[in-house]
Amino acid sequence: MSAPVAFKKAAPKKAAVLGWPIGHSKSPALHGFWLREHAIDGTYTALAVPPEDLANTLKSLHKNGFSGVNLTVPHKEAALKIVDQISPVAKAVGAINTIFVRDGGTLYGTNTDAYGFIENLRRDHPGFDAARGTAVVLGAGGAARAVCAALKDAGCREIRIANRTLSRSETLAKDFGPVVKPVAWSDLPRALSDAALLVNATSLGMTGQPPLPVDLSPLPTGALVTDLVYAPLETELLKAARARGNPAVDGLGMLLYQAQAGFEGWFGVKPEVTPALRAHVLAST
Repeated sequence: MSAPVAFKKAAPKKAAVLGWPIGHSKSPALHGFWLREHAIDGTYTALAVPPEDLANTLKSLHKNGFSGVNLTVPHKEAALKIVDQISPVAKAVGAINTIFVRDGGTLYGTNTDAYGFIENLRRDHPGFDAARGTAVVLGAGGAARAVCAALKDAGCREIRIANRTLSRSETLAKDFGPVVKPVAWSDLPRALSDAALLVNATSLGMTGQPPLPVDLSPLPTGALVTDLVYAPLETELLKAARARGNPAVDGLGMLLYQAQAGFEGWFGVKPEVTPALRAHVLAST
């Protein structure tokens, strides 16, 4: 009688978020919730990686058993020159936030922030249609680029970019084409006067940062206002918007929805964004 066949148990799947520093990240709480919800044998950790170690860390992912990683500040732009392939949206945004380790260790980088942004608006404000009006975006950094990519893809016909340094708005407009119009900060009241959407894509208003100096009085009361900042969850911009009757959407949903594609690619299950998930992430420290 032959001996029974011994089956080797598959190693737990591994993913992580890389940043410098990394203690602020809510991604471990987010992905940890989904791992437990779906009873998946896997781990998602936070790794503090200094910029000078990023290339070696990414190139070692396959050897160390990782299915992929998320990237946060300051690694999103630097990774473009390290991965083997990038998605069209990552190229348009100029940043990578999600990496998949493919067969043989090939690194594929993409950006899910644009999807997270637009999905958050559609889910939290049913009926939202980017093609119905003009958008005003505050800021011209990586977050603003993700917003522009999302709005352009969703059919927005005009995106006005207002930034303290006009040259940065002009560079962004050049990269995205005629749908994006640079706006001097001093011209912001006029830019807001017929807008259908206002987006804060700066860090102003975040805990520990200076306030966002924006007067909403020129903005139509029917315009949707959203803030990518989610610490605090209810920023002064959102408070001011709600007080004057504007619908408003906080920025936490963008974090939650941008995580779906990465989790599905690493762990093989497409998770749902639920009230229970939102409450868990808000409660995490």
